[in-house]
Amino acid sequence: MNGNSFGRLFQMTTYGESHGEAMGCTVSGVPAGVEIEEADIQQELDRRKPGQSMITTSRGEPDEVTINSGVQDGYTTGTPVGMVIQNKDARSGKYEPFVTAPRPSHGDYTYSAKFGTRNWGGGGRSSARETVNWVAAGAIAKQVLDASEHDVQIKAHVNQVGDIEAPAVTFEEMLEHTEENEVRCAHPETAAEMREAIDRYQQEGDSIGGSIYFEMRGVPRGLGAPRFDSFPSRLGQAMFAVPATTGFQYGKGRDAREMRGSERNEDWEFDDGESRPETVSEEGDPLPVGNDHGGLQGGITTGEPIYGEVTWHAPTSIPKEQTTVDWETGEEKDVQVVGRHDPVLMPRAVPVVEAMLACTVLDFMLLSGRVNPDRIDDRPGEYDTDYHPSSPQEDPEDAATRAEPTEDDD
Repeated sequence: MNGNSFGRLFQMTTYGESHGEAMGCTVSGVPAGVEIEEADIQQELDRRKPGQSMITTSRGEPDEVTINSGVQDGYTTGTPVGMVIQNKDARSGKYEPFVTAPRPSHGDYTYSAKFGTRNWGGGGRSSARETVNWVAAGAIAKQVLDASEHDVQIKAHVNQVGDIEAPAVTFEEMLEHTEENEVRCAHPETAAEMREAIDRYQQEGDSIGGSIYFEMRGVPRGLGAPRFDSFPSRLGQAMFAVPATTGFQYGKGRDAREMRGSERNEDWEFDDGESRPETVSEEGDPLPVGNDHGGLQGGITTGEPIYGEVTWHAPTSIPKEQTTVDWETGEEKDVQVVGRHDPVLMPRAVPVVEAMLACTVLDFMLLSGRVNPDRIDDRPGEYDTDYHPSSPQEDPEDAATRAEPTEDDD
């Protein structure tokens, strides 16, 4: 099975199935000298884990991460960072009716058709549980970005649930309000409406889709290569990899189809050094007058905020009665997908989106040399560093290996 790695220099490779023993990932390309603790990663995983509220699955997974390589005395060593998250609350029995009778609109049939077999418990590898690995890798990426000289800030929030859409909010409002409510909508009044609607769908045994708005600030200009390695093409790949994603757009997105060229085109002006603090630029540099392009022109970053939206369909696991066919028995069956499932995906997808944004932008920064891929302090050849391990202070005489001091001949 291919397609389990993302990124070129900052690369994560993941493994695990929903009801397997564990989830895990290996993150290569992490510069040495970045201070990282398991608690830093756990903080991000806690935002994604199940059981946070009544509008998430009740599956009782603590999602506790263990770092088992790539970190020494609290600092990255430049070698691959390996992480494992154990599955603690897998209950596969409720999935037995669907071993040869695929659930409607799931990956059951397509996985079986491709491989001739599949791990059917909880959806196996096709389950969104696999994104726990992405959030762990994204937490590493965020730590690297924070330790760099670049002030990259990333935030997302739920801006639509069904037909309930939040008004535009500022980046500061997203930072302040997104984590204040269970829906993760940065507009409190709309969040309350969304919560009521989600409760109704849940009571009806149904689910609902929606969207997430994201924004990145402090991303330096000049990232991305034309054509197949452009910044938006790689960003689109990252977002469409998230299970249940049906749409991705940046800047004016779909609205651009109704705009004339004279409306969408942005004149140039010189940076006056005061009016555009959210843009990575120097006084006197050319700047587009607006930012309808979403911080990207010609597939390359402009230094302006990068913003866009990701759309999700409704969760496919719902308790309402549906129809399937069993290819083993030849029967048509009326079935109910019972179990522990989210009635809406976006609240738990917010940290997933942020993680993939962080992985994408860091990968480009490593590729362009904005961050030294070997070491975060950018001091090649220097070996005596603050983060290098120190010699043991005690060297007992009965140790298995012991260094004897040399005698001074003078």
